[in-house]
Formats: sequence, structure tokens, C-alpha cells
Amino acid sequence: MSRESDAELPEDAALPGTLPESLRTELIAFRRDLHMHPELGNQEFRTTAALKARLEKAGLEPRVLSTGTGLICDVGTSGGARGSDKGGGRRAGGDARPMLALRADIDALPIPDTKTGVPYRSTVPDRAHACGHDIHTTTVLGAGLVLAELDRQGLLPHPVRLIFQPAEEVLPGGAADAIEAGVLEGVGRIIGVHCDPRVDVGRIGLRAGPITSACDRVEVTLAGPGGHTARPHLTTDLVTAAAKVATEVPALLARRVDARWGLAVTWGRLEAGHACNVIPQHAELSGTVRCLDLAAWREAPDLVHAAIDEVAGMHRAKSVINYVRGVPPVVNDPGTTELLAAAMAGRRGSYAIEDTEQSLGGEDFSWYLEHVPGAMARLGVRTPGDTRRLDLHRGDFDADEEAITVGVELFTAAALLDGNRS
Repeated sequence: MSRESDAELPEDAALPGTLPESLRTELIAFRRDLHMHPELGNQEFRTTAALKARLEKAGLEPRVLSTGTGLICDVGTSGGARGSDKGGGRRAGGDARPMLALRADIDALPIPDTKTGVPYRSTVPDRAHACGHDIHTTTVLGAGLVLAELDRQGLLPHPVRLIFQPAEEVLPGGAADAIEAGVLEGVGRIIGVHCDPRVDVGRIGLRAGPITSACDRVEVTLAGPGGHTARPHLTTDLVTAAAKVATEVPALLARRVDARWGLAVTWGRLEAGHACNVIPQHAELSGTVRCLDLAAWREAPDLVHAAIDEVAGMHRAKSVINYVRGVPPVVNDPGTTELLAAAMAGRRGSYAIEDTEQSLGGEDFSWYLEHVPGAMARLGVRTPGDTRRLDLHRGDFDADEEAITVGVELFTAAALLDGNRS
């Protein structure tokens, strides 16, 4: 690692896993800059450049993914902070154990930022970090900088890989492309966090086993001959057919699958017609298919196809269905979940850990777990005492920035514990 002064953390970084105050201030500024300049999936060029510049300043060698956005960076390979081109996880002395990976997603959402009274509101129209990816990114960056300093001091027991992944919000998720680009080569375990506005800052939510649901997308086009609204009996009443598909398909599926599967179809778009007295020839619906069970996810396409065809046929509408596979559930590895629990307990005490439920949200972190064991924690971002019902994917979403400190502590403590395992 470079010993130049601008590449080193301040002296108050001496306690392993502690975030120096000066770096904490810098990371908050970094997060706010990301928040002001959100970029959609596979368009994160500015974000990628900012991460690359800061990691290089710390004497590291980040590598931009072949997809053009996102990057990986190894900390501690070859006995120092500078990583090899291959990133194989081998240190001086022959330690070739697989690395621990810390994963962050870097993309934003195509929705307007509706927050008021904050100086870091999005400057890009109809773009916002409304899911907390700016927090995720900043915590992994901060952990990487702290771990690089520990490695410079000879205190990092095992290499760590930082993964800054693009396009999490784009089905089937940028994780698949990142894996194809080789981000898991040399990795034996992976961890990540996701902001949770229902959990107080300073705490994390953990769950072994499934913690998210599978999420697919379904697009339906209905067709009929059209006609006059005075004579719907002579044609296909396509608006009614679309309305029936929208309401009856979810209800039909609820009676055809095991309720424990948690299979839910929810529509986000329905469009039909242009005039009040004309029955249209085309209607379109699109929505999501979510389920809690991995086996259910494998059966979902056939079940959804059959239900839509049945309801559309009852109303003499022809249906064309585009079923887009998304992501399977995130299933947390018990051993890695215990690692996160031990890391958090060691830093903030066991009272800072709470059980969390499985959600119907989807996360492409699941694709990594198809290849290596890992776990995702829910990172509390709610200011204690705040009684508002906050949620993700809303233009007014924001996070208590103390969560950055908590996330850095969690990642660094987990890396140190994982590195010292036998």
C-alpha cells in the first residue's frame, strides 16, 4: 500500500473496526454527493468513477467491471492493500483461503425525490436514491478504507473483496452480470446489508433462512376486435376483461397454491382505450409476481400463465403473456448469519440485534447465494423516536446517517472475525 499521507487514515483509526471521526465526516459527504447525483442501473458511470478515485487514493487497485459500471477491489491480497489483477485471495505466507466479500449495490430508482428541507436532495429529475443504495455503497467504501488501514498496520488477518454492483433494480438484477464478470472468483463467503426504515439506527435485523421473496415481472397484452360502447355484447368488452384479469387472477391463484407459499400477483400498470365511447382493441397490464418459497418460485410461471389465460378466455379476450424471470429468495446461510450476529454483538452488544421477518421484497443478492454461502442483514436507518410509517421506494425516503457508522463497524468486525476463523 502507498504510504503517502493522503492515502492513510488518521491516527484515531487505531482501534480495529472503529470509524475515525474524520472519515465518518467524509463518508457522510460522499453519501450526500451520491444522493444528489443518482444514476439508474447500468448507467452508474459517475458513481463508479467516484468510488474508483477514492479507493485509488487509499492506495488500492479497484477494477471496473466489464459491463462498464460497478467495480471490485481487493483489500489485503499479496500481504498488502494493493490487490492483484486476478484477485485470487492469496496472501504472502501462502494463505489461499477464499476471501470474504462485502457487497453494495450502487444504482438508483426512476422516481422523483420529494424530500424537502435537505441540502442533498436529488439534482436529477425523476431520479432518486429511494432504496438506500447510497447508504449501502458508502458503508462498503468506508469498511474498505478502514480495512486497508488495518492491513497497512498488519492487523488484517485475511483478504477481503469489495463488490460495488450495478443494476440491482433492473430484473433479473445486475448480480448475474457481475457473477459472469468473475466477481466471485476466489470468494468463499459474501455479506451485505439493506436499509430498513422500520429498524432504529444502531440496530440490525437478522434472520437465518429466507429473508426476502422471489420477484418476477409479468406483462400481459389483451386483444379484441373493439367496438361501440352501446353494443358491448357484439364484441369483446376489453376494458372489463382487463379489469377481471387484474382482480380475479390474484384471487384465483390464492385458491390454487399452498397459502404458505406466499404467492402474490400485484399489478402496477393497466392501460386501455382512448375514448369514452369506444371499446378498445388492446389493453395492457404489468405487475410483479412474488413468493416466499423457492419451490413455489419454480412453479410460478406455469401457474400464472394458466390463470391469466383462463380469466381472459372467459371474456373472449386473446392474451399474450411475457413472463420475465427475476430473482429467487435470499436464503441466509445460518453460519454467516451467526458471523454477522457475533460481529454486531462484539461492537454494540447483543441488544443491538433483533429478529426480522421474511419480506415480499426481492433482492438480487440471492444470485450470489446460488454460488457461495452468505447472508444479508437489515440495517436500521430510522431515527429513534421517529413514529412516522416510512418505507422504501418512496420519493421522501431518507436515512439517519449514523447508519453509515453502524454499517462500517458491522462489516469490519465481520471481516476480522471471519479472517481469524480456523
